[in-house]
Amino acid sequence: MPTLSPAPDGTSVRLPAPPAPRPAAAARRTQGGVVLAVPALVWYLVFMVGPLVAIFVIAALHWPGMLQPISFAGLGNVRTVLDDPVFWDAARNTATQLVVALPLMIVAAYMLGYYVAQRPPGHRALRYLLFIPGLISTPAKAMVFYAVLSPDGLLNGGLEKTGLGSLTDAWLASPSTALACLILLDVWSGIGFTAVLFAARLGSVPDEIGEAAQLDGAGHWRAMWRIHFPVIRDFVGVVTMLQFLWTLFGSAQNVLLLTQGGPGSSSTTLSFLVYQKAFIAADLGYSQTVGVVLFLAGLAGLLTIRRVFRQNY
Repeated sequence: MPTLSPAPDGTSVRLPAPPAPRPAAAARRTQGGVVLAVPALVWYLVFMVGPLVAIFVIAALHWPGMLQPISFAGLGNVRTVLDDPVFWDAARNTATQLVVALPLMIVAAYMLGYYVAQRPPGHRALRYLLFIPGLISTPAKAMVFYAVLSPDGLLNGGLEKTGLGSLTDAWLASPSTALACLILLDVWSGIGFTAVLFAARLGSVPDEIGEAAQLDGAGHWRAMWRIHFPVIRDFVGVVTMLQFLWTLFGSAQNVLLLTQGGPGSSSTTLSFLVYQKAFIAADLGYSQTVGVVLFLAGLAGLLTIRRVFRQNY
């Protein structure tokens, strides 16, 4: 578009419009962007979409082992899974694990993160101490809990020495306590890392918000839940989603290392059932049918969490 520019004598001079970008150059830039995105797209299709499709395909097959002949099972695996009492025990244990561990971990981690965000004395060292469980490998954490909860472990030894020997138990081998021990491990291993995330997010909240709350007479408890929590509500939702997925899909390793799903099926979870049926029982069709159930449960859980923690202002 032509523009007007003042001349030395006060008159206006019409300047030519800058040349418009050539369509060929714009097309080349667009093509270049597409070419750069191709490797990432191929990676996503092969390693993300591919395994997801494979789960649904294998769930419809009768496949008794990697090198065994394959036949089409249709909905046979679904009927087998739904008729199996072990599956319902695993579903109940997984639901219990999520209902107990997730709220406990998020609430305690938020409160601990709020305390750290207030920069108390030694808050820098406290951040590092909270992060330590996240730096320990899963087998090492399982060994720590085994040393504490085994029949001759630290917990029973402490109870004996304090005159409470009647309360001792084989904590990891008792049907009434095995799942509770796994939930305790989930909370202990996740609460510190989650608290550090909350402290980092709360540290970015403007100080004026907290100062205004103090001037209005709000104590720490009210400021924590009525002032700061609504500000970072969306971040709480993201962290809750991450911990939900980790608890839902990552519990198999703790079960494998500590209880093997027992006694009986009292500590079997859905993710461990997928491993057990695939690599121990060599029933890949059953295993991936449970995998489909896990996928649908994870999707429903994510949508529910997103709806609960969405901003309402």
